[in-house]
Amino acid sequence: MPWYQNDVRVNEAMAAKHGYAKVWQLKQTVAQKISEFVFNGGFLFAMCAATDTYDIARAAYGVDIVDGLIDGDGIDPLYKSKLDFGSCYAFENFTLKTNPYEYEFSDIDASDYSMLRGAEADYFQLFDFSAKYDPVPTMLTQCHVNVINGFLGQTTSFFKDKVKKSVIILAEVPGQNEVKYIHGNIGKGTFTFYGGHDPEDYQHKIGDPETILELHKNSPGYRLILNNILFPAAEKKQLKT
Repeated sequence: MPWYQNDVRVNEAMAAKHGYAKVWQLKQTVAQKISEFVFNGGFLFAMCAATDTYDIARAAYGVDIVDGLIDGDGIDPLYKSKLDFGSCYAFENFTLKTNPYEYEFSDIDASDYSMLRGAEADYFQLFDFSAKYDPVPTMLTQCHVNVINGFLGQTTSFFKDKVKKSVIILAEVPGQNEVKYIHGNIGKGTFTFYGGHDPEDYQHKIGDPETILELHKNSPGYRLILNNILFPAAEKKQLKT
């Protein structure tokens, strides 16, 4: 497709401009810079494929996990033993999907199960938190409803058994081994991962028109995004004495 061919040209040119032989080397460096920002007190909010691919880049730092069909040379044959799950923010013990013909990055994502349920039966539920004891999760889950319609993405939701025990689950798919919305602390900073692409377009595809937000002023799915946009403003400022 033309959009994909253009993506390849843009990314290869960007990598060359910054002195990298491979696109994946540039992207892993970007992931490392983001990690430094968070560790030093920054807040990272990511949705859809920006969630699991970030952790994959962290786990595979310095390792070639890109098929030769994509970048001209083969995957490191020892890549499985080189993955460092300790460097990941949210996920662990996952297996990469290295087949370039498969529309998936790893077995973290539960998109196939969401699609099997279909739009009418796909929803997720927010957890209740105490504002006194858990102020941050309380802020991030503020909404006028606690059951929200599901929506797909290249990464739709996360299998619970791939989520680290240190991570706070903010929302899950009831009765399933899937979580939709998670939060955690890294160094002095925090991160929040939210599965799916567009809360008001169940199966948003490349080339589809943008969602007209004026038509969805009370969208609970978008409310969660807004919570994250406003969240840094709630940080306590150091008072001058």
